[in-house]
Amino acid sequence: MDILATLTLDGATATVRRATGDDLPAIVGLLVDDPIGVTRESGPDEPAYRAAFERVDADPGQLLVVAAIGDDVVATLQLSFIPGLSRRGALRAQVEGVRVRADLRSAGLGTALMTWAVDEARDRGCALVQLTTDKGRTDARRFYERLGFVASHEGMKLSLPEPS
Repeated sequence: MDILATLTLDGATATVRRATGDDLPAIVGLLVDDPIGVTRESGPDEPAYRAAFERVDADPGQLLVVAAIGDDVVATLQLSFIPGLSRRGALRAQVEGVRVRADLRSAGLGTALMTWAVDEARDRGCALVQLTTDKGRTDARRFYERLGFVASHEGMKLSLPEPS
């Protein structure tokens, strides 16, 4: 288990590391523990989560991490490294699935984890870090703005039916 970073918080130390299959229940728990996630996620024993984890873990352009205090997973995020032709061939990092355990929100963990993610993107040669946040997540939007993110584009999505 390689530690990617150590985050110092008020009264605690969290380690950032690549997520493992054993972390999946805790990660799904973080996704569900959210006003929007509770409506679209299911329990950690859902086979789709295991299959998705295996695809993410096998893809060198993906980095799914957890932050742990001791043995407890307390936060997660996924970085996707996207090559492209625009911006003169710039590599960009897409941040997804940022979640911090409810009792640790507003304690600096989210800021420390996002700062690490931006530094990781910079170290990998990215010219841009981007993310989307649901319009209903006003606290998250303020959080990202405090970190320097700018709502420069209007995102659009098209939900597709599950294949039959």
